[in-house]
Amino acid sequence: MADECRHAGDIKDVTPSALGCEECLKSGSQWVHLRLCRTCGHVGCCDDSPNRHATKHFHATRHPIIEGYDPPEGWGWCYVDEVFLDLGDRTTPQNGPIPRFY
Repeated sequence: MADECRHAGDIKDVTPSALGCEECLKSGSQWVHLRLCRTCGHVGCCDDSPNRHATKHFHATRHPIIEGYDPPEGWGWCYVDEVFLDLGDRTTPQNGPIPRFY
């Protein structure tokens, strides 16, 4: 699938910014699933979550690729090209236990 994504070559190895959605942890909000920005390491909540912080991060930064991150699920998503990517062995390990809110 990477052939369909112009941004697959820009995937970086990153350090996660938080042990959960960065903004939800600060505000006390809940999330459903986590997404990790593969440009800068921002951890945000998915679009099924009330605040959709991962997508908001994309709109603010234009960082194109996220990783399914709780636990690392082996896939990425490119917001720009709207395609899934198989990350294979390039998943990002968690820095510790992730709290659950659902």
